[in-house]
Amino acid sequence: MTVDPVHEWPIPPAGGFTVDDFLQLRDLPNHTELIDGGLVFVSPQRKWHRQVTSMFRRALDAQTPENLRADREMAVWLGPRQMPEPDVLVVTAEAFDRPEPESYYFVEDVVLAVEVVSPDSEERDRDTKPRKYSMAGIPHFWRVERGSEDRVVVYAYELDPVSVRYVPVGIYHDRLKTSSPFDLDVDLTAARERG
Repeated sequence: MTVDPVHEWPIPPAGGFTVDDFLQLRDLPNHTELIDGGLVFVSPQRKWHRQVTSMFRRALDAQTPENLRADREMAVWLGPRQMPEPDVLVVTAEAFDRPEPESYYFVEDVVLAVEVVSPDSEERDRDTKPRKYSMAGIPHFWRVERGSEDRVVVYAYELDPVSVRYVPVGIYHDRLKTSSPFDLDVDLTAARERG
């Protein structure tokens, strides 16, 4: 591990950072997240992660209804000390086109959050972030895992409004065909194709 001896890292205040604090911080590494008032730094993306993230953003944006849009790697203001950054999101078209804020969405803008699991994000993507997303009320969550031979496996969840927890609605290999949150048909084997 290399440490920059000149750079001064932010010291959290008592009780951790708030979203307001987080938005004022400068010179943080790309894709830094705020979870439970702490800064989470992510390691550089691997090719598989980048390719799958790009495929999902393209496929979702091409198939969303007119009132929705897909975006990637944008923070979501979940609460006073929570600002994670899903790999892919489906948000309202109004939020997508809104000029301000420029660097994040509000939780009520988000219809679907997608996390593409990496070795350094397994616990966050499988446990921490889905719990935060469900408690905040995001209706749909997909966890994308790397299967054998680099195959894409999607675990789809929908929010149960009574328990405020995600319930599984499907596991997809090779093809993701669903009508929730909208009609969608994605060839999961296309992650490495041009497009």
